[in-house]
Parts: sequence; C-alpha cells; structure tokens
Amino acid sequence: MRAVVQRVTRARVSVGGETKGEIGPGLLVLVAVGVNDTGDTPVNMAKKIAKMRIFNDENHKMNLSLIETGGSLMAISQFTLYGDSWAGRRPSFLGAAPPEKGKQCYEDFVAAVAAMGINVATGVFQAMMEVELVNDGPTTILIDSEKLF
Repeated sequence: MRAVVQRVTRARVSVGGETKGEIGPGLLVLVAVGVNDTGDTPVNMAKKIAKMRIFNDENHKMNLSLIETGGSLMAISQFTLYGDSWAGRRPSFLGAAPPEKGKQCYEDFVAAVAAMGINVATGVFQAMMEVELVNDGPTTILIDSEKLF
C-alpha cells in the first residue's frame, strides 16, 4: 500500500456536487493498494498512520499521534499513487491492485482505523471525486508498505 498522509485543519470530499465526507482537524490520507499487498497490509498501514507522531505538542514539537489528539481521518482511494512515469509520457498503473482487491483492502484499512476509535470519513471507491483540504503546516508524509520511500 501507498499513502500520502496530510495533516489538515479540515477536509471535504464530494461526488457529483454532493458532499460524501467531511472532517475537522486530523489527517487526509490518499490510499492506494498494490498488487503485492497481503491481508495484513491494510491493518498494519492503519496502525502506522494512526500512531505516527506528526501533531504538535504544547512545545510545538511533532510528538503526538492522531489517536492522542482525538482527530479524524479522511481516507480517499487513489490508485494513481502507483503510477510509474519513468518510461514514456503516460504513467503505467501495473503496480496497482485490480479493483476488486483494491476495494477490499481499502475497506479493510478504513475498518482498521475505525476499530481504533478514530472518526473516519471516506469518499466513494472508483468515483471521480473532488477533494478539498486545508493542509496544516504544511505537513505531508509519504508511506509505502514495501519501504520504497
């Protein structure tokens, strides 16, 4: 799995002009499932993100996790994170999981985050979405379950 984790003051996702999810302070996470991901990957990714210390403490040091701050998480499926653009001008998405596997792992990720007591909002899998956010910091972290970056 790959994730772009953005600390936000607020975020909203809409499909066809209708708001599907909205959060206040917390994390907006763009999530992609890879062909090599296993059944444990979504849960491990959820734990990593929820416990990552990227929120400021009283001394303005990144020392608190999403769980500790009580923030929310918005998960947006985005297979294009597996786009390989090194050969040619059009990205290849061969590293992304097929839709059935992608949807299941994405839903497993969302369920694992919710199981930790975190308020979760989502978009619509495979839909054209409009995502609005206010990046706090800005703070953006890239995570790859295969530790490629």
